[in-house]
Amino acid sequence: MNAQTLPPDQKENRQSVDTDTRLLSASEIRREFPMTPTARQTVYQNRKAIENVLRASDVSRLVVICGPCSIHEISAAMEYATKLRKLSKKVSEKLILVMRTYFEKPRSVVGWKGLLYDPDLQGRSHKANGLSLSRRLLNRINEIGIPCATEFLNPLLAPYLEDGIAYGSIGSRTAESQIHRELASSLKMPIGMKNGMEGDIETALNATKAARKAHAMFGMGQNGDPAIIETTGNPYTHVFLRGGRKGPNYDSQSLMDAKSGISDSHLKRPIMIDCSHGNSGKDHKKQAQVAREVISEFVSGHRSIAGIMLESNLFEGQQTFRAGKPHCYGQSITDSCIGWEETENLILEIAEKI
Repeated sequence: MNAQTLPPDQKENRQSVDTDTRLLSASEIRREFPMTPTARQTVYQNRKAIENVLRASDVSRLVVICGPCSIHEISAAMEYATKLRKLSKKVSEKLILVMRTYFEKPRSVVGWKGLLYDPDLQGRSHKANGLSLSRRLLNRINEIGIPCATEFLNPLLAPYLEDGIAYGSIGSRTAESQIHRELASSLKMPIGMKNGMEGDIETALNATKAARKAHAMFGMGQNGDPAIIETTGNPYTHVFLRGGRKGPNYDSQSLMDAKSGISDSHLKRPIMIDCSHGNSGKDHKKQAQVAREVISEFVSGHRSIAGIMLESNLFEGQQTFRAGKPHCYGQSITDSCIGWEETENLILEIAEKI
Protein backbone atom coordinates (compact mmCIF):
# COMPACT_ATOMS: atom_id res chain seq x y z
CA MET A 1 0.00 0.00 0.00
CA ASN A 2 1.44 3.39 -0.94
CA ALA A 3 0.47 6.92 0.07
CA GLN A 4 -2.01 7.21 -2.82
CA THR A 5 -4.06 4.22 -1.63
CA LEU A 6 -4.17 5.17 2.05
CA PRO A 7 -7.45 6.38 3.56
CA PRO A 8 -7.78 10.21 3.37
CA ASP A 9 -7.21 10.69 7.11
CA GLN A 10 -3.83 8.92 6.89
CA LYS A 11 -2.39 10.44 3.71
CA GLU A 12 -0.98 13.62 5.25
CA ASN A 13 0.86 11.85 8.08
CA ARG A 14 2.30 9.17 5.77
CA GLN A 15 3.50 11.66 3.16
CA SER A 16 5.21 13.84 5.79
CA VAL A 17 7.60 11.07 6.89
CA ASP A 18 7.93 8.75 3.90
CA THR A 19 11.36 9.98 2.73
CA ASP A 20 14.83 8.45 2.86
CA THR A 21 18.40 9.31 1.94
CA ARG A 22 20.94 6.69 0.95
CA LEU A 23 23.93 6.43 3.27
CA LEU A 24 27.38 5.32 2.28
CA SER A 25 28.16 1.91 3.73
CA ALA A 26 30.49 1.58 6.70
CA SER A 27 33.30 0.34 4.46
CA GLU A 28 32.82 3.28 2.08
CA ILE A 29 32.90 5.79 4.96
CA ARG A 30 36.00 4.12 6.41
CA ARG A 31 37.78 4.33 3.07
CA GLU A 32 36.82 7.97 2.61
CA PHE A 33 37.70 8.97 6.18
CA PRO A 34 40.30 6.42 7.36
CA MET A 35 41.90 6.34 10.79
CA THR A 36 45.58 7.18 10.49
CA PRO A 37 48.22 4.70 11.67
CA THR A 38 48.85 6.87 14.75
CA ALA A 39 45.14 6.97 15.59
CA ARG A 40 44.81 3.20 15.13
CA GLN A 41 47.76 2.67 17.44
CA THR A 42 46.14 4.84 20.13
CA VAL A 43 42.96 2.77 19.90
CA TYR A 44 44.79 -0.56 20.00
CA GLN A 45 47.15 0.29 22.85
CA ASN A 46 44.41 1.67 25.06
CA ARG A 47 41.99 -1.18 24.43
CA LYS A 48 44.76 -3.48 25.66
CA ALA A 49 45.57 -1.21 28.61
CA ILE A 50 41.92 -1.15 29.75
CA GLU A 51 41.66 -4.92 29.29
CA ASN A 52 44.72 -5.31 31.54
CA VAL A 53 43.02 -3.25 34.24
CA LEU A 54 39.83 -5.34 34.00
CA ARG A 55 41.83 -8.58 34.20
CA ALA A 56 43.97 -7.18 37.04
CA SER A 57 47.13 -7.72 35.05
CA ASP A 58 47.45 -4.03 35.88
CA VAL A 59 46.45 -3.76 39.55
CA SER A 60 47.65 -0.25 40.31
CA ARG A 61 45.96 1.97 37.73
CA LEU A 62 42.37 3.15 37.37
CA VAL A 63 40.52 4.09 34.21
CA VAL A 64 39.02 7.58 34.24
CA ILE A 65 36.56 8.32 31.44
CA CYS A 66 35.76 12.01 31.32
CA GLY A 67 34.47 14.52 28.85
CA PRO A 68 31.33 16.26 27.61
CA CYS A 69 27.94 14.69 28.16
CA SER A 70 27.66 15.00 24.38
CA ILE A 71 29.84 16.41 21.62
CA HIS A 72 28.19 19.27 19.75
CA GLU A 73 31.04 21.52 18.62
CA ILE A 74 34.29 20.30 17.07
CA SER A 75 36.58 23.14 18.18
CA ALA A 76 35.56 22.86 21.85
CA ALA A 77 35.98 19.09 21.74
CA MET A 78 39.51 19.45 20.37
CA GLU A 79 40.40 22.06 22.99
CA TYR A 80 39.18 19.68 25.69
CA ALA A 81 41.14 16.78 24.17
CA THR A 82 44.31 18.86 24.07
CA LYS A 83 43.95 19.78 27.74
CA LEU A 84 43.24 16.15 28.61
CA ARG A 85 46.37 15.03 26.78
CA LYS A 86 48.56 17.38 28.83
CA LEU A 87 46.92 16.14 32.03
CA SER A 88 47.28 12.52 30.96
CA LYS A 89 51.04 12.86 30.76
CA LYS A 90 51.13 13.93 34.43
CA VAL A 91 49.09 11.00 35.76
CA SER A 92 49.82 8.16 33.34
CA GLU A 93 51.47 5.99 35.98
CA LYS A 94 48.28 6.03 38.07
CA LEU A 95 45.41 6.66 35.66
CA ILE A 96 44.35 5.85 32.10
CA LEU A 97 42.45 8.90 30.86
CA VAL A 98 39.83 8.29 28.17
CA MET A 99 37.70 11.02 26.61
CA ARG A 100 33.93 10.78 26.38
CA THR A 101 33.02 11.22 22.72
CA TYR A 102 29.27 10.68 22.78
CA PHE A 103 27.67 11.30 19.37
CA GLU A 104 24.22 9.82 20.06
CA LYS A 105 21.91 10.77 22.91
CA PRO A 106 18.99 8.64 24.09
CA ARG A 107 16.03 10.88 24.86
CA SER A 108 13.35 10.10 27.41
CA VAL A 109 10.82 12.06 25.33
CA VAL A 110 12.31 14.42 22.75
CA GLY A 111 15.38 16.65 22.47
CA TRP A 112 18.66 17.05 20.63
CA LYS A 113 19.71 13.54 19.55
CA GLY A 114 23.42 14.11 19.03
CA LEU A 115 26.01 15.10 16.45
CA LEU A 116 25.29 12.05 14.29
CA TYR A 117 21.70 13.15 13.80
CA ASP A 118 21.77 16.93 14.01
CA PRO A 119 25.29 18.30 13.47
CA ASP A 120 23.97 21.75 12.54
CA LEU A 121 21.95 22.10 15.77
CA GLN A 122 18.74 22.75 13.86
CA GLY A 123 16.53 20.57 16.04
CA ARG A 124 15.89 17.96 13.38
CA SER A 125 17.69 15.14 11.66
CA HIS A 126 19.67 16.66 8.83
CA LYS A 127 22.28 15.67 6.27
CA ALA A 128 24.34 12.53 6.72
CA ASN A 129 27.48 14.60 7.40
CA GLY A 130 27.22 13.76 11.11
CA LEU A 131 28.93 10.46 10.31
CA SER A 132 31.90 12.06 8.55
CA LEU A 133 32.23 14.78 11.20
CA SER A 134 32.27 12.19 13.97
CA ARG A 135 34.84 9.97 12.25
CA ARG A 136 37.13 12.90 11.52
CA LEU A 137 36.91 14.08 15.11
CA LEU A 138 37.69 10.60 16.45
CA ASN A 139 40.70 10.48 14.17
CA ARG A 140 41.99 13.86 15.39
CA ILE A 141 41.54 13.03 19.08
CA ASN A 142 43.23 9.64 18.72
CA GLU A 143 45.98 11.28 16.67
CA ILE A 144 47.08 13.40 19.64
CA GLY A 145 47.18 10.31 21.84
CA ILE A 146 43.87 10.47 23.69
CA PRO A 147 41.67 7.34 23.46
CA CYS A 148 37.92 7.73 23.03
CA ALA A 149 34.84 6.27 24.69
CA THR A 150 31.24 6.27 23.52
CA GLU A 151 27.82 4.78 24.22
CA PHE A 152 26.54 2.63 21.36
CA LEU A 153 22.89 3.46 20.84
CA ASN A 154 21.89 2.65 17.26
CA PRO A 155 23.38 -0.73 16.30
CA LEU A 156 23.38 0.21 12.60
CA LEU A 157 25.80 3.08 13.31
CA ALA A 158 28.35 1.07 15.31
CA PRO A 159 30.33 -0.17 12.25
CA TYR A 160 30.90 3.44 11.18
CA LEU A 161 32.68 4.45 14.39
CA GLU A 162 33.87 1.41 16.37
CA ASP A 163 37.40 1.37 14.92
CA GLY A 164 38.01 4.75 16.58
CA ILE A 165 36.73 3.74 20.02
CA ALA A 166 38.84 2.24 22.83
CA TYR A 167 35.99 1.83 25.35
CA GLY A 168 32.27 1.44 24.81
CA SER A 169 29.15 1.21 26.91
CA ILE A 170 25.54 0.13 26.57
CA GLY A 171 23.20 2.52 28.34
CA SER A 172 20.65 1.90 31.05
CA ARG A 173 17.75 2.27 28.61
CA THR A 174 19.13 -0.36 26.24
CA ALA A 175 21.03 -2.84 28.44
CA GLU A 176 17.90 -5.03 28.60
CA SER A 177 17.65 -5.06 24.80
CA GLN A 178 18.67 -8.35 23.19
CA ILE A 179 19.85 -6.43 20.12
CA HIS A 180 22.27 -4.34 22.18
CA ARG A 181 23.55 -7.37 24.07
CA GLU A 182 24.26 -9.00 20.71
CA LEU A 183 25.96 -5.82 19.54
CA ALA A 184 28.18 -5.76 22.63
CA SER A 185 29.14 -9.39 21.98
CA SER A 186 30.42 -8.40 18.52
CA LEU A 187 32.52 -5.37 19.48
CA LYS A 188 36.29 -5.79 19.87
CA MET A 189 36.73 -3.52 22.89
CA PRO A 190 35.83 -3.44 26.59
CA ILE A 191 32.12 -2.71 27.00
CA GLY A 192 30.43 -1.53 30.21
CA MET A 193 26.82 -2.67 30.66
CA LYS A 194 24.90 -0.12 32.73
CA ASN A 195 22.31 -0.99 35.34
CA GLY A 196 18.65 -0.22 34.69
CA MET A 197 16.96 3.14 35.17
CA GLU A 198 15.58 2.13 38.56
CA GLY A 199 19.08 1.44 39.85
CA ASP A 200 19.05 -2.31 40.50
CA ILE A 201 22.10 -4.15 39.18
CA GLU A 202 20.34 -7.27 37.88
CA THR A 203 19.98 -5.76 34.41
CA ALA A 204 23.71 -5.04 34.21
CA LEU A 205 24.63 -8.52 35.46
CA ASN A 206 22.34 -10.27 32.98
CA ALA A 207 23.49 -8.05 30.12
CA THR A 208 27.14 -8.73 30.95
CA LYS A 209 26.63 -12.48 30.98
CA ALA A 210 24.63 -12.42 27.73
CA ALA A 211 27.17 -10.28 25.87
CA ARG A 212 29.98 -12.68 26.77
CA LYS A 213 28.25 -15.44 24.81
CA ALA A 214 28.40 -16.06 21.06
CA HIS A 215 25.36 -14.94 19.06
CA ALA A 216 23.99 -14.96 15.54
CA MET A 217 22.54 -11.51 14.97
CA PHE A 218 20.78 -9.72 12.14
CA GLY A 219 22.75 -6.65 11.16
CA MET A 220 24.43 -4.69 8.42
CA GLY A 221 27.61 -5.94 6.81
CA GLN A 222 30.57 -3.68 6.06
CA ASN A 223 29.31 -3.27 2.49
CA GLY A 224 25.93 -2.06 3.70
CA ASP A 225 23.94 -5.19 2.85
CA PRO A 226 21.73 -6.94 5.39
CA ALA A 227 23.62 -9.85 6.91
CA ILE A 228 23.57 -12.48 9.62
CA ILE A 229 26.61 -11.77 11.75
CA GLU A 230 28.21 -14.51 13.83
CA THR A 231 29.69 -13.07 17.02
CA THR A 232 32.24 -14.80 19.22
CA GLY A 233 31.21 -13.11 22.46
CA ASN A 234 32.99 -10.28 24.24
CA PRO A 235 35.07 -11.46 27.24
CA TYR A 236 35.62 -7.86 28.37
CA THR A 237 32.02 -6.90 29.02
CA HIS A 238 31.57 -5.80 32.61
CA VAL A 239 29.22 -4.01 35.01
CA PHE A 240 28.78 -0.24 34.93
CA LEU A 241 27.04 1.16 38.02
CA ARG A 242 25.28 4.48 37.38
CA GLY A 243 22.66 4.63 40.13
CA GLY A 244 19.00 5.17 39.35
CA ARG A 245 15.63 6.37 40.57
CA LYS A 246 16.12 4.43 43.79
CA GLY A 247 19.33 6.30 44.50
CA PRO A 248 23.09 5.68 44.17
CA ASN A 249 24.61 2.21 43.96
CA TYR A 250 28.34 2.70 44.50
CA ASP A 251 28.25 1.81 48.21
CA SER A 252 30.22 -1.10 49.62
CA GLN A 253 27.29 -3.53 49.53
CA SER A 254 26.47 -2.71 45.91
CA LEU A 255 30.09 -3.29 44.96
CA MET A 256 30.11 -6.68 46.68
CA ASP A 257 26.80 -7.65 45.04
CA ALA A 258 28.10 -6.70 41.61
CA LYS A 259 31.34 -8.60 42.09
CA SER A 260 29.64 -11.74 43.41
CA GLY A 261 27.03 -11.57 40.63
CA ILE A 262 29.69 -12.33 38.03
CA SER A 263 32.09 -14.27 40.22
CA ASP A 264 32.66 -16.85 37.48
CA SER A 265 34.31 -14.21 35.30
CA HIS A 266 38.02 -14.15 34.48
CA LEU A 267 37.86 -10.39 35.12
CA LYS A 268 39.08 -9.54 38.61
CA ARG A 269 38.14 -5.86 38.36
CA PRO A 270 34.79 -5.93 36.54
CA ILE A 271 33.17 -2.75 37.90
CA MET A 272 33.09 0.77 36.48
CA ILE A 273 31.26 3.53 38.33
CA ASP A 274 29.48 6.53 36.81
CA CYS A 275 29.88 9.54 39.11
CA SER A 276 27.04 11.35 37.35
CA HIS A 277 23.41 10.41 36.60
CA GLY A 278 21.71 8.47 39.41
CA ASN A 279 24.84 8.29 41.55
CA SER A 280 24.99 12.07 41.83
CA GLY A 281 21.24 12.61 41.86
CA LYS A 282 21.74 14.36 38.49
CA ASP A 283 23.54 17.17 40.31
CA HIS A 284 26.85 17.83 38.58
CA LYS A 285 28.17 19.58 41.70
CA LYS A 286 28.10 16.21 43.52
CA GLN A 287 30.25 14.34 41.00
CA ALA A 288 33.48 15.17 42.81
CA GLN A 289 32.04 13.92 46.11
CA VAL A 290 30.99 10.65 44.46
CA ALA A 291 34.43 10.27 42.88
CA ARG A 292 36.19 10.80 46.22
CA GLU A 293 33.97 8.24 47.94
CA VAL A 294 34.60 5.70 45.18
CA ILE A 295 38.35 6.23 45.46
CA SER A 296 38.08 5.75 49.22
CA GLU A 297 36.34 2.41 48.60
CA PHE A 298 39.13 1.44 46.20
CA VAL A 299 41.90 2.43 48.59
CA SER A 300 40.20 0.66 51.49
CA GLY A 301 40.19 -2.66 49.66
CA HIS A 302 37.47 -2.80 46.99
CA ARG A 303 39.92 -3.69 44.24
CA SER A 304 37.14 -4.90 41.97
CA ILE A 305 36.75 -1.27 40.87
CA ALA A 306 38.29 -0.66 37.45
CA GLY A 307 37.52 3.03 37.15
CA ILE A 308 35.09 5.93 37.11
CA MET A 309 33.30 8.19 34.66
CA LEU A 310 32.86 11.97 34.93
CA GLU A 311 30.71 14.29 32.84
CA SER A 312 33.02 17.24 32.26
CA ASN A 313 33.31 20.12 29.83
CA LEU A 314 35.38 23.26 29.35
CA PHE A 315 32.83 25.26 31.33
CA GLU A 316 30.59 24.20 34.19
CA GLY A 317 26.85 23.68 33.97
CA GLN A 318 24.45 23.35 31.09
CA GLN A 319 22.71 25.59 28.58
CA THR A 320 19.32 25.07 27.03
CA PHE A 321 19.43 23.75 23.50
CA ARG A 322 17.92 26.30 21.12
CA ALA A 323 17.41 25.01 17.62
CA GLY A 324 19.01 27.23 15.01
CA LYS A 325 20.35 29.66 17.64
CA PRO A 326 23.93 30.31 18.78
CA HIS A 327 25.17 28.58 21.94
CA CYS A 328 27.86 29.40 24.49
CA TYR A 329 31.23 27.90 23.65
CA GLY A 330 32.40 24.85 25.59
CA GLN A 331 29.26 24.32 27.68
CA SER A 332 26.97 21.29 27.52
CA ILE A 333 23.62 21.41 25.71
CA THR A 334 22.55 18.14 27.34
CA ASP A 335 23.40 17.11 30.95
CA SER A 336 25.19 19.53 33.27
CA CYS A 337 28.95 18.98 33.55
CA ILE A 338 31.72 20.02 35.87
CA GLY A 339 34.18 22.53 34.38
CA TRP A 340 37.74 21.90 33.27
CA GLU A 341 39.45 23.45 36.30
CA GLU A 342 37.50 21.24 38.70
CA THR A 343 38.11 18.23 36.46
CA GLU A 344 41.85 18.77 36.40
CA ASN A 345 42.13 19.31 40.15
CA LEU A 346 39.97 16.25 40.87
CA ILE A 347 42.00 13.97 38.59
CA LEU A 348 45.28 15.16 40.12
CA GLU A 349 43.81 14.51 43.58
CA ILE A 350 42.70 11.00 42.59
CA ALA A 351 46.14 10.20 41.19
CA GLU A 352 47.72 11.34 44.45
CA LYS A 353 45.34 9.25 46.60
CA ILE A 354 45.99 5.97 44.82
